[in-house]
Amino acid sequence: MTIDGKTSIAALTMKELKKISLTSFLITIILVLSSATVHAFEVTATITLENPGGYYGIAYDSGKSEIFITNVDFDLVSVISDSTNAVVSNIPVGSQPVGIAYDSAKGELFVANYASDSVSVISDSTNTVVANITVGSQPFAVAYDSGKGEIFVTNYNSSSVSVISDSTNTVVANITVGSQPCALAYDSGRGEIFVGHAACNQVLVISDSTNAVVANVTVGNQPVSLAYDSGKGEIFVANYNSSSVSIISDSTNLIVATVNVGANPIGLAYDSGNGQIFVANYNSRSVSVISDSSNTVIANVTVENQPQGIGYDSGKGEIFVTYSESNRVSVISASSLPLPSPSIPEYPSFIVVSFLMVTIVLTAIIYRGKHQIETKLKRKKKSVA
Repeated sequence: MTIDGKTSIAALTMKELKKISLTSFLITIILVLSSATVHAFEVTATITLENPGGYYGIAYDSGKSEIFITNVDFDLVSVISDSTNAVVSNIPVGSQPVGIAYDSAKGELFVANYASDSVSVISDSTNTVVANITVGSQPFAVAYDSGKGEIFVTNYNSSSVSVISDSTNTVVANITVGSQPCALAYDSGRGEIFVGHAACNQVLVISDSTNAVVANVTVGNQPVSLAYDSGKGEIFVANYNSSSVSIISDSTNLIVATVNVGANPIGLAYDSGNGQIFVANYNSRSVSVISDSSNTVIANVTVENQPQGIGYDSGKGEIFVTYSESNRVSVISASSLPLPSPSIPEYPSFIVVSFLMVTIVLTAIIYRGKHQIETKLKRKKKSVA
């Protein structure tokens, strides 16, 4: 814009401010993008097991960096090395092994044999059964209580929970609970055991100091799997016939959220590295990922048909998924990646905020300056006229 053939100094300043503002705005966008993170979930490996189908329970052995998987159809426990994703052993156990839990203090795996009314104890140093313990009728789920050095086992047909001492491999207590107990989770923060009941849509809370039921929480339809979130102090409950996950606060024993997932959620695994819950949806061919910070589904990973067993490998940050009718195991990467690319550095939030404030201030100056310049030009035009 010119007056008497000369460029307006005020107008030039406004143009420069526009350029500065645009540059600042673009820098702010880049910084925001570079400081953000997204989670990339995908199946990164597939492991083929020897026998077809029937794989259910999964336990991660942190001492050996191995995955133990029960096979209900062939009465076996398969052992996978997480460094090679290869099967290193197949261990015969009792009839129809379902649940399995790792005892980190003893370096042993406890396996619930549904049709044998027993629990097999596997030494991870020899991959052999070192003991067989008689429990109630149709043992199903297993959980390790690190605070007491005990193993809790649900007896589906006995409406009870057996408590095994890992130092003697004997039953030290039997706790009467509701009908068809089929899920367990140990809450290390509270020293409590949570028990899911398929028949009565409830989760019972047992104190491990007294072996008494201290609370009863009504959840969704047919709770078949539980997982303890140590970061939030919460219990996640897979409601098979509600296609939802109930979230219980262990401080109040109240439901704090209900999250809709895929069809018939049957397995849960807590990813302590990322604060996420992975849900195997039996009739959706998917694994839902729930963020425990927002209690929302942030991803759905497509897997094979009828996923049922799921476990978290804390050493590798990976999720292992088994299937009802397949002899394959899917490995899901649960890593976090920067966006848009690792080449763009991350900046502290105060820098991002500072650039954003600069952008806002310069924008305000531009619009104010534009108004002042237009007013001056009108006055000059009148004086020239």
